[in-house]
Amino acid sequence: MNRLFVVNKPIFRTSNGYMGYVKRKYNTKKVGFSGTLDPFATGCLIVATGQYTKLFQYLNKTPKSYKATLWLGANSPSLDIEKVDSIKNVTPFSKKKIEEVLGSLKGELTYYPPKFCAKKINGKRAYELARKGEEVVLKTITSTIYDIKLLNYNHPFVHFEAKVSEGTYIRSLGALIADKLGVDGTLSSLHRIHEGKFYYENEKALDPFIHLAIPSNIYTGEEEYLELGKKLSIAYFETKEDGIYLIETANFFSIIEICNKEVKYRFNRIPKFKED
Repeated sequence: MNRLFVVNKPIFRTSNGYMGYVKRKYNTKKVGFSGTLDPFATGCLIVATGQYTKLFQYLNKTPKSYKATLWLGANSPSLDIEKVDSIKNVTPFSKKKIEEVLGSLKGELTYYPPKFCAKKINGKRAYELARKGEEVVLKTITSTIYDIKLLNYNHPFVHFEAKVSEGTYIRSLGALIADKLGVDGTLSSLHRIHEGKFYYENEKALDPFIHLAIPSNIYTGEEEYLELGKKLSIAYFETKEDGIYLIETANFFSIIEICNKEVKYRFNRIPKFKED
């Protein structure tokens, strides 16, 4: 079965662990997901089964939007509620001050990822090293904060919404807010609203063709060549510039790459979407 859809990941389940439930529900062995959510986070998680699992790298998944709650005065090495080790009373701030701090984060932002994250250090996940108490040294990353706004401030909880580029760590964003306020802070909730145009809609099957972030190209040769995976000549393509392209036929689509006038298959004979 080939299916692309969005699940609403529940709290305190790993993204990978939740795939066991998805496999059983859809009676499939091949399942994958994109955009890992932390165990304490909930919301939009893009899932695919069958041959559609090959398409994640080509999907349009940005910008992403999140709703989060920052708990002022709470400290956690993981920057979330899973490892809170101290809680202090802090003096309330004015709503105007909170809004000023949030507004200062708009634009391009360079920061350190959380030590408890999935980035690899010498072949090992950072969170694996952090949980063992080993030193974790990560390089800075740069994200774009397209928009960030205050939803509600009920001291000591700051509820905000952020629209960000792919790969942004909202836990780190929460830590930056707390740092600018001069207090400890950790996220107590995190919900992903959407990734690009992917929203949770009761796990409705989606057409991957309209969600791919690559341009289409026209192939004027014999479709049989595509069906059989034969070598393709650049002469039969409308666009001949180097790049990765989507090719559509009557029954399926393919992804090809043109490089130095040579045509190579990335993926071939991917079945077209059919309504459930």
